Amino acid sequence: MLLYPANPMEAGDLAKILPHLEDRACASIMPQEVRNLGPTLYPMGSTDTWQRHVVTPVRAVINNAHDLGKCPPIRIKAYPKAERLKQDRARGRKSRVEKTPGSWEWLLAFRTKANRYQAAMAHFMFVTGARIGQAVALRPADLDLQNARVWMPEAKGMEAQWVDIPMDLVVELANLPPRRPRKGPHGKTRVKEARVFGYANKDGVYKAWKTACKKAGISEIMPHAAGRHGFATEMLVRQKLDARTVAKAGRWADLTLMQKTYTHAEDATGKVQAALRTGRVQATKATAAKARGSKRKSASG
Repeated sequence: MLLYPANPMEAGDLAKILPHLEDRACASIMPQEVRNLGPTLYPMGSTDTWQRHVVTPVRAVINNAHDLGKCPPIRIKAYPKAERLKQDRARGRKSRVEKTPGSWEWLLAFRTKANRYQAAMAHFMFVTGARIGQAVALRPADLDLQNARVWMPEAKGMEAQWVDIPMDLVVELANLPPRRPRKGPHGKTRVKEARVFGYANKDGVYKAWKTACKKAGISEIMPHAAGRHGFATEMLVRQKLDARTVAKAGRWADLTLMQKTYTHAEDATGKVQAALRTGRVQATKATAAKARGSKRKSASG
């Protein structure tokens, strides 16, 4: 594990895993053994938690060692659906609860009660598909308001790039004074550089965000669902843009992932029932027209 350049989150995960695998050659570690560590380390976690905090870091360490010529690679299957459902029953709650995406109606209501920085940030994420981490990382130098664009930080395999923004957001950002966010115990210290939306990291966003939702009397939709999920659903489902255009604008490298994870059917039951009624009416009319045609043909014969 010393060969692997772990980030702080991975290092924390590996510290919990190491006592169970230390003094072992990588080649001796079996895939099922790694999967079994999930329920051992996180007995009340979901299979997604096991995958993210156990399988993924172990696989990364071993395959990194393989790249360095130290051992064979390892392939670890994901936890099957049956195991996910079994674990959900055991812990008494459902994993993979579908997110409710943001919408223009939700955003406008949220902005009436949010502070000006969160109002602008929610607007920014919804119209660009930005992640919360990208939004809080923005610095004044990342704004090119003369050309109505923002230098979007890299995220999840997508490189940093210029992203166009609408003119109403340009005006809002131009009138939003950058501020140095607080950091540390009780907010006593401040980050050296100012941030566009005034937050040091995403953890500082949620409390005020929830308060704004409550005051506005709207569903408590968290930033990622309100922004990135909202952007995809707005573009694909409500405005019916083609998937490739949306994927490019929202910076999705994987078209299938975007369609599977980030788009949400709205009023599916109502739409299906309406479609069934429409189909029945059309079939009834067609049947009646055919019957009339047959009668006329018989009468003329």
